[in-house]
Amino acid sequence: MENWTDFPILSFLVFFLVLWLASLLGAYLHRRMAVDEEEREDLGVVVGATLTLLGLIIGFSFSMAVSRYDERKNREANEANAIGTEWYRLGLLPATEAAQARTLLKRYLAGRIEYYVVRNPQRLAENASTSTKLQDQLWGTVQRVAAARPTPITGLTVSGLNDVIDSQGFVEAAYRNRIPVAAWGMLLAISIFSSVLVPYNTKRRNPRAVELWVLPLIMAIALFLIADLDSPRAGVIKVAPANLTDLATAFQRTMP
Repeated sequence: MENWTDFPILSFLVFFLVLWLASLLGAYLHRRMAVDEEEREDLGVVVGATLTLLGLIIGFSFSMAVSRYDERKNREANEANAIGTEWYRLGLLPATEAAQARTLLKRYLAGRIEYYVVRNPQRLAENASTSTKLQDQLWGTVQRVAAARPTPITGLTVSGLNDVIDSQGFVEAAYRNRIPVAAWGMLLAISIFSSVLVPYNTKRRNPRAVELWVLPLIMAIALFLIADLDSPRAGVIKVAPANLTDLATAFQRTMP
């Protein structure tokens, strides 16, 4: 099931529309229930505190999104390292089993590259099924050799394959790790309150454009950036399988 932040551009439009309507509500309340100077001074403290809290929440949410993006990049690099190490360790097996296992590992690597770029849920499910089958075949090949020749050398190959399988699990866990819904709810709620309060507290009879749409636009851009970073497969900023692609190129040169 896709997360709503998997559509960051659409989210930006929704953010801006909601915040713009909230600012119009603030302008309407300002015209209908204008506050006097003494009340405006007190309300100004509330507006300042709300905007300060909004800045802190946006910074906190941005930090969460960046940390998750960095984790996905690191997991991709770690997975490439695990597969590359296992490629060389497979060379320690007898020639027939080594060739068979390396062929399976090349197919597995192609599937892992696809995992990072595909978005369709059906294709993702097919990719997961294919990867599991290839893992089973690789494990069966290495297990037969290890059972027949239980030596430290074959133990290294088994350990390396275990790292390959674990790295896939770590990657998928990182892709499922998103900003909690509660954090998004708090962020949107404070953004809406800020959009209402700023034009409501203005001294002018009719709020200017800066209160009505510039502030909502700025907040919508900030929320869009957070949503974009939090979305692993959509938007502008995505993790490209650069290390895995380079590894596939190296495998192709080694074993056409």
